[in-house]
Amino acid sequence: MRNKFMTAAEASGINPNIGKFEIGDTVDVHQRILEGQKERVQIFNGVVISRTGDGLREMFTVRRIVQGEGVERVFPLHSPKIAKIEVKRTGEVRRAKLYYLRGRVGKATRLRERKVSVTGSDGSKKSAASRKKKAATEEQPKA
Repeated sequence: MRNKFMTAAEASGINPNIGKFEIGDTVDVHQRILEGQKERVQIFNGVVISRTGDGLREMFTVRRIVQGEGVERVFPLHSPKIAKIEVKRTGEVRRAKLYYLRGRVGKATRLRERKVSVTGSDGSKKSAASRKKKAATEEQPKA
């Protein structure tokens, strides 16, 4: 159990721009970079392979492959340098840490897509994949 005073003190430092993401998700981490007097945003995309800590001390590790070499970066979740975190794909995993991906290359690093069920406007439950497929077929022009 965490100390209630620590929780209250840390509440002011929590970053509100952080979206909800889980282990196995493919994310884009938008990080603010200071170059001289200019500030720009650099995007690091990859698979979230671990999350550790809690509160302001929470960290997450993102792994990607660059020119055939695995690159991992550890980000503090509530850092002011993190502009936002965008979830590109949701992965279905059965582990808390995906360190086994370090020993894999190519297609062996793929993760299954998590099926997220969302209640539609008519009250029926539909998966996110079926909603995307239906939207794609509706957008195609009819000949």
